[in-house]
Amino acid sequence: MTYRVCLVCMGNICRSPMAEAVLRQTLDDRGLGDRVTVESAGTGGWHVGDPMDERALAILTQNGYDGSAHRARQFTGDWFHRYDLVLAMDRDNLVNLRRLAPFGVEVRLFRSFDPAAPDDAEVPDPYYGGREGFEEVLAMVEAASEGVAKHVADEID
Repeated sequence: MTYRVCLVCMGNICRSPMAEAVLRQTLDDRGLGDRVTVESAGTGGWHVGDPMDERALAILTQNGYDGSAHRARQFTGDWFHRYDLVLAMDRDNLVNLRRLAPFGVEVRLFRSFDPAAPDDAEVPDPYYGGREGFEEVLAMVEAASEGVAKHVADEID
């Protein structure tokens, strides 16, 4: 049985695809890649089918991650049954996901898995900023991915 994770931001071209690439690599490095599927999506649909933001892809590539195959998708309410864990990048998307979620389905913030961050910490949207914002996002998703990998390992063992 494969454990399935979906990471969700607004447009699925910056934060969630960056987190997808990092988490996938983190799980592979821990020998869990064949037991866990990692995907991402956005709550909005205006970028559906688009590749990852060039700046996000450049930061990933420069740090040894592969996001080249990414194409943006929109998360819809009927997707909850597909995933064991749905994680939002920020509180706005958390609220949007909780509105869509069937009763009893838990949706959490991605950074709640980073032990150095407060439970309500968000991954800020770097889209309207410069390179520094994307570098900051990468550091945040790397830290949280470690915690997500530990959580997933506990769940599947």
